[in-house]
Amino acid sequence: MCKDQITYQRKTEVTADGSNTLYIPEMDEHYHSIKGAETEFRDIFLEMGFNQCKQDTIKVLEIGFGTGLNAYLTLRTAEEKQKKVNYYSIELYPLSWETVNALNYSEEADFRALHICEWNKQIAIKEKFHLYKWEVDFTKEDFVIGLEEKGPFDLIYFDAFAPEKQPEMWNDQLFKLLYVNMNKGGVLTTYCAKGMVRRMLQSVGFIVERLPGPPEGKREILRATKF
Repeated sequence: MCKDQITYQRKTEVTADGSNTLYIPEMDEHYHSIKGAETEFRDIFLEMGFNQCKQDTIKVLEIGFGTGLNAYLTLRTAEEKQKKVNYYSIELYPLSWETVNALNYSEEADFRALHICEWNKQIAIKEKFHLYKWEVDFTKEDFVIGLEEKGPFDLIYFDAFAPEKQPEMWNDQLFKLLYVNMNKGGVLTTYCAKGMVRRMLQSVGFIVERLPGPPEGKREILRATKF
């Protein structure tokens, strides 16, 4: 999340699948697809990402904790599939619990725990789901060092705002850093299928697939794999 967003107004809007999202008028940008916040996770990050990981223990890196919806739905999925997940999520400007709670994603204690737990520390939300919320500026050396210490990762949810809204997040230097800190066979998924993004991912070593997007949503998404 770029620095100026800390002063931006955020409004709650209902997406097509009935789940809520946040909208930033000054940027004309939503936190999730208006075609469905939960649908976006299930079709892009779950089906094309999490479900591709066959190991019993999965280390996930999320670029953009945001509302915590991806983390929460990953927790629920991990429980269903009896997977152990070590979940790392970066966010430079966390949302308040009051803002997130107003979205009415869940009344479960686990969802609240994801948001009120301490930052920059690994927390056992459940026995098999450990969360590390990382408040860090990815342009600083601390991020580079921390990524090496916390990796390598099996799965990356690249969920930054769109390139035209947040261009500093979409560059080959960052993608190269992520590639280096992934396990062989690791997968990166993103909703953005722009040609420039696909070419950057390929240039740093990923094998990139263009896959069908969510129903009524984006026509294509990208999945990048480290072989």
